[in-house]
Amino acid sequence: MINGIININKPDAVTSFQVVSLVKRKLGIKRVGHLGTLDPAGCGVLPIAVGKATKLFDYFLNKRKVYRAIFCFGKETDTLDSDGVVVKEVNKTITLKNINSVIHNLIGELEQLPPKYSAKSINGVRAYELARNNIEFELKPKNITVYRFVAIEELSTNTFLFEIECSAGCYIRSLCRDLAYLLGTVAYMPLIIRTNSGLFSIENSISHIELTNSEDITPYITNIEDILPYERLHLNEIETKKIKSGLKLNQIKADNLYLLFDENNEFFALGKIENNLLKMEIYFGD
Repeated sequence: MINGIININKPDAVTSFQVVSLVKRKLGIKRVGHLGTLDPAGCGVLPIAVGKATKLFDYFLNKRKVYRAIFCFGKETDTLDSDGVVVKEVNKTITLKNINSVIHNLIGELEQLPPKYSAKSINGVRAYELARNNIEFELKPKNITVYRFVAIEELSTNTFLFEIECSAGCYIRSLCRDLAYLLGTVAYMPLIIRTNSGLFSIENSISHIELTNSEDITPYITNIEDILPYERLHLNEIETKKIKSGLKLNQIKADNLYLLFDENNEFFALGKIENNLLKMEIYFGD
């Protein structure tokens, strides 16, 4: 089986699900999934896990993300992006000085209210489906972290480019809304690009067009052991059998995650050392 991750640069107007379906068709396998979705209107880094790499979902899900986004002040849409209809307007001119005077309030650990047009589940139904059908519902605030939130430049009157580094689960559309409210106005987000997702950057991504036009996409798949930035541990035959059986091994090394290789120098698991004891964290064998 093919195992690894493809770092794809998703274009706008293409859903994350459609990218996953494309990879499935190209490889002829079912075990494929994205490591953190992007809105249909969003573009940029979308890591796709193939085969046993799908076991890394929880690991990559909690990694930091970096985005470039444009915020337009003065109008708010129901979706908080350019796909929605305008629901509020405020005639107020915003400057970089205004933004920089309040933006620090949206850096750090925050309680963020997700957009109503989001994939959040409400009693088993997606929030955006309820919103489209004009069904009233409430979303609960979610704890997120914003590590960096910078206004890069003013593109035109009331239109600014931002760069945001944040935790998984953060909605940039919500940051747009909340920043506008702090400034006594409203806003929507017409463009967003994810430039980094954990270990993956847009500079090293494969374009969706290139992926679509390639008959063989296996050269774009990076092996699991070549992605994870951990020290390699080579085990002998006895040690390999023990740890595959669920036993712990004595290892005098720093507490951390490690790439485990067997006696044949084959990568087979992600291990974890705590208090000089090594245990298997994720098994990638047959």
